[in-house]
Amino acid sequence: MKPVLLAIAVLGAGATWASAQQIESACMQSNRDAKSPALCSCIQQAANLTLTPRDQKMAATFYRDPSKAQDIRQSDRRSHAVFWQRYKKYLETAQAFCS
Repeated sequence: MKPVLLAIAVLGAGATWASAQQIESACMQSNRDAKSPALCSCIQQAANLTLTPRDQKMAATFYRDPSKAQDIRQSDRRSHAVFWQRYKKYLETAQAFCS
């Protein structure tokens, strides 16, 4: 395991088990061709570093309904704008560590 991924795993260990598995589970259940247990686990670890458990719950729904991500991104609600900033950080983190 890469040292950076090990650091992600250690830092992300504080999340609760139920919330810690939401992204990984959604990833594994998705129709994406590039999914793998290792990739989905890495993506989950990036989520543990950057998203709250509530954020993870919302982000996991994007795997089932990708258009929901666009709805949240374009929403006028302040809570959605704040979430979207954290979500972008999550995407950057996942891309950097899991590519």
